Amino acid sequence: MKRCEGHGTLRREGMAGAAGAAGRAVDVEQRRAATPPSPTRSSVPPLKFRLAGYPRKHNEGRIEVFYNEEWGTICDDDFTLANAQVLCRQLGFVGATGWAHSAKYGKGVGRIWLDNVNCAGNEKSIRDCKHRGWGNSDCSHEEDAGVICKDERIPGFKDSNVIETEQSHVEEVRLRAVVSGAQRRLPVTEGIVEVRYKDGWAQICDEGWDSKNSRVICGMMGFPTEKKVNRNFYKLASKSQPKQKRREDLGSRKRLFAERQQLNYRLHSVSCTGTEVHISMCTFQFYRGNSSAACSTGMPAVVSCLPGPLFATGSAQKKKQRQQQQSQPRIRLKGGAKAGEGRVEVLKNNEWGTICDDRWNLLSASVVCRELGFGSAKEALTGARMGQGTGPIHLNEVQCLGTEKSLWSCPFKNITQEDCKHTEDAAVRCNIPYMGYENLIRLSGGRSRFEGRVEVAVGAAEGDEPRWGLVCGEGWGTLEAMVACRQLGLGFANHGLQETWYWDASNVTEMVLSGVKCAGHELSLNHCQHHGSSLNCRNTGTRFAAGVICSETASDLLLHAPLVQETAYIEDRPLHMLYCAAEENCLSSSARHANWPYGHRRLLRFSSQIHNNGRADFRPKAGRHSWVWHECHRHYHSMDIFTHYDILTPNGTKVAEGHKASFCLEDTECEEDVAKRYECANFGEQGITVGCWDLYRHDIDCQWIDITDVKPGNYILQVVINPNFEVAESDFTNNAMKCNCKYDGHRIWVHSCHIGDALSEEASKRFEQYPGQLNNQIS
Repeated sequence: MKRCEGHGTLRREGMAGAAGAAGRAVDVEQRRAATPPSPTRSSVPPLKFRLAGYPRKHNEGRIEVFYNEEWGTICDDDFTLANAQVLCRQLGFVGATGWAHSAKYGKGVGRIWLDNVNCAGNEKSIRDCKHRGWGNSDCSHEEDAGVICKDERIPGFKDSNVIETEQSHVEEVRLRAVVSGAQRRLPVTEGIVEVRYKDGWAQICDEGWDSKNSRVICGMMGFPTEKKVNRNFYKLASKSQPKQKRREDLGSRKRLFAERQQLNYRLHSVSCTGTEVHISMCTFQFYRGNSSAACSTGMPAVVSCLPGPLFATGSAQKKKQRQQQQSQPRIRLKGGAKAGEGRVEVLKNNEWGTICDDRWNLLSASVVCRELGFGSAKEALTGARMGQGTGPIHLNEVQCLGTEKSLWSCPFKNITQEDCKHTEDAAVRCNIPYMGYENLIRLSGGRSRFEGRVEVAVGAAEGDEPRWGLVCGEGWGTLEAMVACRQLGLGFANHGLQETWYWDASNVTEMVLSGVKCAGHELSLNHCQHHGSSLNCRNTGTRFAAGVICSETASDLLLHAPLVQETAYIEDRPLHMLYCAAEENCLSSSARHANWPYGHRRLLRFSSQIHNNGRADFRPKAGRHSWVWHECHRHYHSMDIFTHYDILTPNGTKVAEGHKASFCLEDTECEEDVAKRYECANFGEQGITVGCWDLYRHDIDCQWIDITDVKPGNYILQVVINPNFEVAESDFTNNAMKCNCKYDGHRIWVHSCHIGDALSEEASKRFEQYPGQLNNQIS
């Protein structure tokens, strides 16, 4: 599906100071300049190139060129892969695999040297390509181009940017817990800051280190904020005095591992503003040569962080977590597979809505991440990369400084319908703390790393060698599979399998976990309800072990609520016209005792339009071999239960139901540029394509609720799609739609139709006096 990428993917504001640090020169032709120039080009100074920006790897980044004694960038207008091929070769790589637009690697500073570059791809230099002329551009730095080069060097190429990058770029950072006992606890919230250097790790001198630097480190580690550290506690362990003396000074305090550590300083004079998403965007200096005694303060930088509610461990933290959960949030993430990622939604005027991606950048994304209890942002995503939202688009051109406590404190523009569409919904990926959950689960026997029988580790928490075992398949479904796939880091679940006899067994044969029941949002299977140490599984053979098939994307079905409201009406339909409907069980049970073919049934009819707003097609779980032919309606039904239609009293008692058991799923209509793929006719493939919808008109058989036996009064009309979670979706919370109904015995008024979680808690209270979708039985 064609999606609007929008300008501003990973765009950063105010990063001029960071540009030098993140992209310290990768002078590709600096050595070449030392050799005598060739006679033919003696008057032409050699060009230099470098990769800059964040986040990036050594073979990708914003492309910068040194011309006329000044570094500058290249505009993305008319940029092509052929341009990237030429530039990557000039950087010493064999070729390009891609390129990036809209300042994906951050905005550069200085001149924009080239615009409308047009290479064939075989040129020796970017000089030989067509362009508007050096320095002639109508672009801003928001259009800086980037390149992604193949990670393979040109043989014999001397002017390698890899060497320079290793010297001048900080990519990997960690917090090393040094207090005995703290090393086994996760997440690590306090420790010495270390950066990857050559084959090991090195420290940062804490001279001039302040809370802004700590805030950046905590954000990288997945924590929203920093707290003060007792430096004296660590100082004793870092001083160069005899170990015995140090032990005496520490007295009864916990012993530090740092006393046996040879410190090797790598950075000093680190100066962050506190809004950077990575330390490489701060200004700093490298130690050169032998740096073991280079720190005059004699101490490595130590940082302590406060975890967000989701990762809190102590009782005080848990209490704070409960308080936060009880207060209604004004911001949330939807549609992401992992914790800390998703489409950004905000609450305004009691209604949840999305944010337009115009000028969306890492600074604003980081404010969202920290407000939600995560660290700084890894990515600011544009173009509805986490699926399209629904309802209003509340904010546009959000421009945070990065220091705000809430997104609502940032400047923004109100939206008009012409400004933005849901194809431009903004999303984020946040840094989250390392919890090690992925080490407690693995898959075996599948055809790819995305599928297999689930094996879990038990006993690892006590510090013992983990014992691997199987999960009982009884009761295992999509929600449990969702949690397993999230814990594995493999995205969403396509299927949760209760039998796995067709996959080769590993040498693990013992069941160790049973009765697993998840809500679907947990970070680990251990966080779900289960039987604990007392196993209770009817079928314990390996063939009955639980399995999963994971997927990076998932569908997301959504009912078009206004259409239900617009099309609802009552029809008194003669029984002689309802034989087919009765055969398919579309009438209430009292119809069986009616005086057929005389009399009538009173039906509440409405149209149902179901959109797929996700990132994968919605396909029925059952294969074609098990679809059921319905003679009356002359087509196959691919799902036993696809939608529930119910009439409920305000306190939740069910008084009528639609028996809309089976659907034939197809693309009735699609958005512009999206082609239909599924059609029910002639035993065709069934499903709903991303960007399409399946429309069941009000005048189709069974598209109703039989309300013949319903007394006059106030009711709630509830429609629930995919009620048994048979098919995986990225978001199940938007599968229910509710309306207020007033029935006077002759006419019905349907109003206030909305998706289940579209309103604030306060606004939903009048709908929420009942437990919602628990079963489909009339009470």
